[in-house]
Amino acid sequence: MSEHLKELRENYELTQDDIANKLNITRQNYSRWETGEQLIPLYHLNSLANIFNSSMDFIIGLTNINKPTDNTKKLNLIKIGKRITEIRTDENLSMRKLAEILNTSHSTISAYENGKNLIIISFAIELSKKYNISLDWLCGRSNSKYIN
Repeated sequence: MSEHLKELRENYELTQDDIANKLNITRQNYSRWETGEQLIPLYHLNSLANIFNSSMDFIIGLTNINKPTDNTKKLNLIKIGKRITEIRTDENLSMRKLAEILNTSHSTISAYENGKNLIIISFAIELSKKYNISLDWLCGRSNSKYIN
């Protein structure tokens, strides 16, 4: 993950301070994402994808192929929830079973699927890796469901 994020930042000739200011966070916080010390929260990952006109899958390191987007995308919790439901249904999983897989509660899955809460990045990455699902698709940034 850190390689792609640093590469994108440098390609845009931006400093860590520049990006941190755009995201309204500290440079130290941003630096932890770039070094891989911390996962990027999904909300900020979406912002980075918008800033760099890049795919979330590329930034996070799920693919080495960067598929730029044409316009800025906003996260839609209802759409994300429907896509989580679609993954669960496609895999023939109950909410309880998905909660078990992600080591969380049934009520957490329900809140995600109903668009009440934004899925945390570690769960989104787990779903992406386990089922080869694109984070960009999961978050409504792309219509291509699977990681290429």
